[in-house]
Amino acid sequence: MKAEAYIPKPIDTTGIELPDELKMLVEQMSENVHEVWAETRVKQGWTYGPERSDRLKTHPCLIPYSELPEAEKDYDRNTSISTLKLILKLGFKISK
Repeated sequence: MKAEAYIPKPIDTTGIELPDELKMLVEQMSENVHEVWAETRVKQGWTYGPERSDRLKTHPCLIPYSELPEAEKDYDRNTSISTLKLILKLGFKISK
């Protein structure tokens, strides 16, 4: 049996705008996304290294979120923004 090519179909959230009060939450979520990722890597035996090496299990992003390059922070921010937009799209409310 030949497997068909996987075609991702995320829920369209392009029309969803995040309210201003959630913008601070984006940064907090982004930092936590990084912390969860880093914790998982450390538990798997990865350590900091100036270059990523799957063989040596080293990664240059095993550093605090505040020290990440903006491009890496943007990756985490996009994950957070997408998640918040999906929550809103699905009709849930976020309140403090």
